[in-house]
Amino acid sequence: PPAPPRRRLPFSRCVCVKMAPIEANKSRRRATHLPAHSKCVSGGEGERRQAAGEEEDEEENNLWSSILSEVSTRSRSKLPSGKAVLVTGEDGSGKTTLIAKLQGVEDYKKGRGMEFLYLDVHDEDIDDHTRCNVWILDGDTYHKGLLKFAVTSDNIKDTLLMLVVDMSRPWMVMDSLQKWANVVQEHIDKLKIPPEEMKEMEQSLVKEFQEYEEPDKEIPVSPQRRNVSQETDEESVVLPLGSNTLTHNLGIPVLIVCTKCDAISLLEKEHDYRDEHFDFIQSHIRRFCLQYGAALIYTSIKENKNIDLMYKYLVHKLYGFPFHSPVLVVEKDAVFIPAGWDNEKKIGILHENFQSLKADDRFEDGIMKPPVRKFVHEKEILSEDDQVFLMKQQSFLAKQPPLSTGRPLDSSTRVAGGSPRTPSRSGSANVVNVTPIQAGNKKIDPNIKGAASEGVLANFFNSLLSKKTGSPGGAASNLQGSAKKGGHKPVLTDVHAELDRIARKPEAVSPTHTSIAEDKAS
Repeated sequence: PPAPPRRRLPFSRCVCVKMAPIEANKSRRRATHLPAHSKCVSGGEGERRQAAGEEEDEEENNLWSSILSEVSTRSRSKLPSGKAVLVTGEDGSGKTTLIAKLQGVEDYKKGRGMEFLYLDVHDEDIDDHTRCNVWILDGDTYHKGLLKFAVTSDNIKDTLLMLVVDMSRPWMVMDSLQKWANVVQEHIDKLKIPPEEMKEMEQSLVKEFQEYEEPDKEIPVSPQRRNVSQETDEESVVLPLGSNTLTHNLGIPVLIVCTKCDAISLLEKEHDYRDEHFDFIQSHIRRFCLQYGAALIYTSIKENKNIDLMYKYLVHKLYGFPFHSPVLVVEKDAVFIPAGWDNEKKIGILHENFQSLKADDRFEDGIMKPPVRKFVHEKEILSEDDQVFLMKQQSFLAKQPPLSTGRPLDSSTRVAGGSPRTPSRSGSANVVNVTPIQAGNKKIDPNIKGAASEGVLANFFNSLLSKKTGSPGGAASNLQGSAKKGGHKPVLTDVHAELDRIARKPEAVSPTHTSIAEDKAS
């Protein structure tokens, strides 16, 4: 039979060259349904076209895979989102003030329950920016139920725990650390975290603790560039953990921040704290850090100590930024110990400075709470008016009984003007009314308390009656002079008035007037 026409072959060749990749595959599938004699006629040329199409498909697949790998690489180089810091501590320990200082906010109002803030994180190397969430739990354990909004089973891997203590009240440090660590531990135990995932988190924390290396003293090329793992042929030696290291593994990194370290100088002045007391406090805190695999840093917002250092360590632990700051243990108010550096032997160096304390003493026995003092200067005392004060003193003195040895005054003998009424009374009659005291019989010791004024008057009258010489005017002047020298007013005011009257009238008194006065007196 005659051979079939071969006009379809050029059309087939043209379609295979100019068609899109998907249509080319369809044309190849259609070519398989051609009659057998048509394949035989084409021969090796069809196989070459099929191989060329497969090579083009491979090149296109390689192009797309390279684009996808580049996009995935760029996405991995970006800063991760969702990182968070959980801050706990007592009321007044400075939690909110510390985070506000990291934010650059000078005046921030404290909230209640659970506060939410954030920190800006910027990577200059890749020009990327993200935010780190910060949850601040209230100092009252009543609000511990709010932890379910901050730490969940989904974001616990991206969470860092910050325990804040107040160094102005060092006697509360260990109790506060233990209390809030137990609160967080109870919350983590309530989360439905698979055991395999929890074990992986704990092992990751142990690995970071064991593989800690002190930073090189050389200046890094780029302080913002993140760490790049450099694999070496030599395997690093991993030392085993100590007996008291990571015994309470929470599975998340922990940072202990001691605030208000500027109060250390005040503790030395007011409570007689010495260097051994601060070493004793530091040793107990560092032992606690070993148990939880935590880092330790002393800060002071007032003096701006270690604030920038704490921020660098936070972004290092959460985002993998490089960290080249060395350990600080020389200054007692600016301590910094990263996780993985410390051990029992290094803590034992602090015990060498102990004199009155011992390394095995309980914390509450070495650092006791001082007694509560009532500061009087805190209350403002207002002074009363001078006239009011004098009136009170006058009324007080008026209530006191008169200290006199003579007869009481008779108010009926005074007139409205206040002068004594002495008509038809002579000086001799008044002198008779005074009871004479025998000279030399009994003298009052002026040293006896309560009888000083009476003793002065008694001695004066004894000397006056024993002499029996001198005029009445002279006796009156002697009486007045001795009263002035003694600093006391004469108690017998009627006698004083009569003597003054006699001194003004030195004329002799007639016997008749004297007898009349005696009759009236009798």
